Amino acid sequence: MPTVGVCEDDPLIRRVLAEALGGAGYSLLLAHTGAEAVVLFGPGQPVDVIVLDIGLPDSDGRDVCQALRAAGQLAPVLFLTARTGVQDIVTGFHAGGDDYLGKPFALAEVLVRVGALARRGRPEPYRQPSGLRLDPQRFTVARADLEIAVTPTEFRMLAALLARPGEVVRRRDLVAAAWPHGAIVAENTVDSYVRRLRRKLELLDGDGDREGDRDREGGDRDREGGDRGDHGGGAAALAGPGADAARESPASRRIETVRGVGYALR
Repeated sequence: MPTVGVCEDDPLIRRVLAEALGGAGYSLLLAHTGAEAVVLFGPGQPVDVIVLDIGLPDSDGRDVCQALRAAGQLAPVLFLTARTGVQDIVTGFHAGGDDYLGKPFALAEVLVRVGALARRGRPEPYRQPSGLRLDPQRFTVARADLEIAVTPTEFRMLAALLARPGEVVRRRDLVAAAWPHGAIVAENTVDSYVRRLRRKLELLDGDGDREGDRDREGGDRDREGGDRGDHGGGAAALAGPGADAARESPASRRIETVRGVGYALR
């Protein structure tokens, strides 16, 4: 039988889910925090379906999902949450989720939805060539023994790029992945975040100037207009053609500009 990973911080709900899924014949991997889920459900683990609570004590389940996708875990994700507004559902799908079930829920419906996801078959995880590790609890990015802090919006943008290595990710897709549903985000704001991510990747390579990076980020933050840890609401999202005119160093070309379209992580 398939293996189901369950991440739920409420011990009673976790036990009820485990009994129901185990009784249906599924093998189980159980976690109660986002940090545990990133390790237990990572791309090297034999998991076919992931059942993921959004309201975890240490992180947002949508950020956990993005971190798993960025690491190469392609197993379908079923979100469980009491947040059932349209905006919450949309941000869940943009974060890489495959299904969404509100609390309280019927166990029979959980079993049906998990069964439908499991019938897709276990996807083959891809190996993330960048060597980057994303921590959705602390919002950090690491390579080898170096680590750097990023903002929640930077984290979500980088996760969206890492989840599609080598592919062109349009600006509007980055907006959908990184900003609250419906947020109005100018294309030059997206470009500004990309420049910041480039500089931080350079720092992980041992290049760049930390003090200068902080100075430059101060100006970017003043223009962010809502870089926060939640996935709240907003109005219609806008993203249009344009190009980052900044000159790219060899290290920064990990995020390549595709003029008039978006960006690609090479």
